[in-house]
Amino acid sequence: MKMKQFLSLMVVAILAGGFTLGAYKMFIETTPMVVDQNENKNTPTPDFIPTNYTATNTNTALTASSIDFTYAAEKTVNAVVHVKQYGITRTPRNLMDFFRNGGAQERRIQGAGSGVIITEDGYIVTNNHVIDGASELEITLNNNKTYKAEVIGTAPESDIALLKIDANEKLSYIPFGDSNHAKIGEWVLAVGNPFNLTSTVTAGIISAKSRDLDETDNNSQSFIQTDAAINPGNSGGALVNTRGELIGINTAITSQTGSYVGYAFAVPSNNAKKIIDDIIEFGAVQRGIIGISGGTINPKAIEEYDISVSQGVFIASVEEGSGAKKAGLLKGDVIREIDGVPVRKFADLTGYVNSKRPNDIINITVIRKRKELTIPVKLSKYEIQRYDLDDVGVEVANVSKEYLEQFGLDHGVAISKALSARMQRYNLKGLIISEIDGKKVKSVLEVKNIIEKKYKDEDISITLVDRNKQKREFVFE
Repeated sequence: MKMKQFLSLMVVAILAGGFTLGAYKMFIETTPMVVDQNENKNTPTPDFIPTNYTATNTNTALTASSIDFTYAAEKTVNAVVHVKQYGITRTPRNLMDFFRNGGAQERRIQGAGSGVIITEDGYIVTNNHVIDGASELEITLNNNKTYKAEVIGTAPESDIALLKIDANEKLSYIPFGDSNHAKIGEWVLAVGNPFNLTSTVTAGIISAKSRDLDETDNNSQSFIQTDAAINPGNSGGALVNTRGELIGINTAITSQTGSYVGYAFAVPSNNAKKIIDDIIEFGAVQRGIIGISGGTINPKAIEEYDISVSQGVFIASVEEGSGAKKAGLLKGDVIREIDGVPVRKFADLTGYVNSKRPNDIINITVIRKRKELTIPVKLSKYEIQRYDLDDVGVEVANVSKEYLEQFGLDHGVAISKALSARMQRYNLKGLIISEIDGKKVKSVLEVKNIIEKKYKDEDISITLVDRNKQKREFVFE
């Protein structure tokens, strides 16, 4: 009897244990399964826990998924415009071709880029190379409305141009941010019109600051580098932070294919804003300079000047009469900071100084004989060499409406005299200059104003009309 009770209890225990194990397998254990499509078998996959996982860790870094890009996109997409420029092919290249070959037939060409509305009344900033050589500019807004644009001013050396449209309504615009406070690794959006795809937004981070694309040129630009995708057509568009503030004007890419491969560059907003303010207030860029020459610290400079630091800008010479000379900067000094902003290379220096004007005072921190000094320096004015009418080698005169009609024109000025030996070789007297750089001219004053705004490292495109009413173009270099 006792044996039967024992066996009964054992059977109950075994059944209970089996039931419990089955319930655990069915309802509690959750081993993930994957299907091997090659073998058609169910194979268990192990669970992995990151080695740095901490259940109580709440200070995790932000990821792309945790940042709301939609806010910045919605704030900016309506303020980035499509810039279309129309011009004329430029041939021949010189006067010899002009008289020997008679020039080439004019052909209207089109280029395109982007621009950024910066005020509600229609001021637009873009790249100079987007509008260079244009005889006509057309702006298309994100709502497909189109307007003719006027060029207010340009800064070719910084690749910035200011345009204006009259929309008769308040426009969406992007406020300027402080590019000096932008940080490497910060998320940014590039907004523009690549390949004529309007209103395109791409995201990336700031990869580097004060990037110098030509280290052999002490007057070169200081760019923000980003890995946000930028392609042809993005030039002149906006680089904005996640708050929707303008921190750069997209300008260039480095590529062996002509398309984006991961490296894009933008003019810092502080530099662009200063240029725009100068154009509006003075009609031209007011550029301040320290009055030194030198370069980024290198091993040779460290040895020659007994430099105790590995980063900064060493001063190789100081210009007589400059703000640097008057302030007491010396050959061999190493610039480490300007107004508290670190200077690690020459592009840091030029980038900051280009955001200032003549007569501004900046505080320069230098290392001199292994001691640190802070010296206030008043910036000098950079005198830009420009053309005047005599440089072109001709005198021009206003002419009557009847005279212009002989050439089939209603505008232009006549060449009254060839001044230079180069120009005297050709029979220019009496010919009409109808356009300069694609702009129609109606008076000597207009000719003078256009030419005197040109830098001496720029070409001047001059359209002449001869006595047979043939319109031809040559380039004065």
